[in-house]
Amino acid sequence: VIDNFQFLKLDGAFFGSFSYSLARAKLGVVALARPEYPDGSSSYHGVLFVRKDSGIGTVRQMKGKRLALVARATTAGYLFPSIFLGRAGVRAPETFFKEIYYAGTHEGTIDDVLDRKADVGVSKNTVYNRFAAENPRIGRELVILGKSDDVPENALAVRQGIEDSVRRKLVDALIAMHADPEGAKVLEAFGARRFIGTADADYMPVMSYTRELGIDLADFKFPAEE
Repeated sequence: VIDNFQFLKLDGAFFGSFSYSLARAKLGVVALARPEYPDGSSSYHGVLFVRKDSGIGTVRQMKGKRLALVARATTAGYLFPSIFLGRAGVRAPETFFKEIYYAGTHEGTIDDVLDRKADVGVSKNTVYNRFAAENPRIGRELVILGKSDDVPENALAVRQGIEDSVRRKLVDALIAMHADPEGAKVLEAFGARRFIGTADADYMPVMSYTRELGIDLADFKFPAEE
């Protein structure tokens, strides 16, 4: 999304929590608002899970297993498991695990652990919970072993050069959107109840994770994902 934002010369886009932190450091984008969903949530956290019959209950028991991540541009699917494993003493995941691969989606990691393609998986709790409500196998066969701090849901951010007055108008319009009948219809189609304001302070857990991992956001580049 960061490359597309630059290449297409976009004025605004929705960014995940890690991709926003990167875009903020690299491009100076400014977060304005994010959706609040019908259940009242406007944030999420990462979850790390295994099959109940896997015999895995600790990080040590993950040695030699297969780990399914989501993508390197995600908090739940990359930053969180890196922190979780590092705090448990895993300094070289590439040798600790038999295989580490990127499923590409949060849904994909859940399916892969269910179907035994992977032994350990990570995803957003919102996706995990939605899948669990739709598929009873998840509750019967999977168990969560760890979770991250809460971080903001995907937020609308605009480019650095947008005037403050325009930003304020955008925020005001988004926050009042649910009070307008037509706006409420758009929100319903979007799966949200309303928009709420979002600021850099909401991303402190992400910033803390990147500092702990020694990531320089301004210079960070993603290696090719296998």
